Amino acid sequence: MMVDNLEQGFFGIGIQNGKTPENLGVLWRSAQNLGASFIFTIGNRYQKQACDTHKAVGAMPYFHYDTFSDFYKHLPKGALLVGVELTEKSQALENYKHPRRCVYLLGAEDNGLTNEAIEKSHHLIKFKSRLSLNVAVAGSIVMYDRNSKPLEIMRS
Repeated sequence: MMVDNLEQGFFGIGIQNGKTPENLGVLWRSAQNLGASFIFTIGNRYQKQACDTHKAVGAMPYFHYDTFSDFYKHLPKGALLVGVELTEKSQALENYKHPRRCVYLLGAEDNGLTNEAIEKSHHLIKFKSRLSLNVAVAGSIVMYDRNSKPLEIMRS
């Protein structure tokens, strides 16, 4: 029996105003290993990194957006924006049901997501951590969690 790819879903993951290029290389390597369909940056641009040993940018689509509004206008049709941020409104990752089609957005460790990104996110998620985690580690945890749970069935 053939499975419809849209039914299986897809996800992309990226960083808004990332601080260090090394974090991007590590996140891209995790994204490739954990099944991301695409990767992206908003604000600061990706540069080739030695830590991206699997050459993820050549193996999957990479998008760059100068501004959040440009990124938001180009969200894939039917995809929900899931912001990863420590806020009162954020849902605990442990109880979160990942959408079949979504885009995960992480912010820099020091400033997090912008207010605009938080307001426009369809969902906000967080996980237990005493202190702020490295952005590549945080993104890897989210992708691992997605792969370890059944996906939410959402009809477009």
